[in-house]
Amino acid sequence: MKKILFLLAGLMIAGFGSSAVADNIPLGPGDVIRVNVYGSQDLTLETRVSEAGTISYPLIGEVQVGGLSTSQAEAKIAGLLKKGGYLVNPQVNILVTTPQSQMVSVLGQVYKPGRYPLDGRRNIADAIALAGGVNPDGGDVITIVRNVNGQITRTPVDIYAVTHNGDTTELPTISANDVIYVERSLRFYIYGEVQRPGMYKLERGTTVLQALSVGGGLTPRGTERGLKVKRREPDGALQEISVKKEDLLQADDIVYVKESWF
Repeated sequence: MKKILFLLAGLMIAGFGSSAVADNIPLGPGDVIRVNVYGSQDLTLETRVSEAGTISYPLIGEVQVGGLSTSQAEAKIAGLLKKGGYLVNPQVNILVTTPQSQMVSVLGQVYKPGRYPLDGRRNIADAIALAGGVNPDGGDVITIVRNVNGQITRTPVDIYAVTHNGDTTELPTISANDVIYVERSLRFYIYGEVQRPGMYKLERGTTVLQALSVGGGLTPRGTERGLKVKRREPDGALQEISVKKEDLLQADDIVYVKESWF
């Protein structure tokens, strides 16, 4: 897992850097914007976009900016100022000082869960980077929860596969109001005649023999003969099965090491 977290951290840095220049994203209700007109200080305005998607601007009144990118809103205000005969060639600049309509929530096993503004086209790694990265309890799966026309969709992302092939183009992009949830890592349990019985993270491809190693190895009284694993079936029933050292463990497996009688 440490290796996965390291690779994921590097991938997030790479992904974040590749989209560092913010794209034009649509303005929406709640966004606070600062409008500047070059050479006309009296037309400088900082205001909040209303629920109807409008702002009230000097000289030209109500302007519909909701759904427009900042560059489109700049062109619209400039056109209205020119059409009204107020300025010959207005140079308008809009800066979003407090984005509220374009937010994403990052929850689960991250260092700083919370809501974060989207300042452009971002992927799932960018969102996790905003939340400080995956913490040591984080697993390989990240879920994107999205509301599409009133229907809630949940899309799992296998970050393990992405970190191992290094292709950042496979990282899904995120949208406003998405919820990014970093799942807890899978676990297994080991008890009986081992040095360090307890609960441990289950990394992919972990065998029974590797589990014994994670548990510190056998005690002087332990034996590898007759190893048993308690595994929960889909119906919830707990079944005890015999395993070999090379068998793979599954999530929530309980490995039991017997005491040797010889």
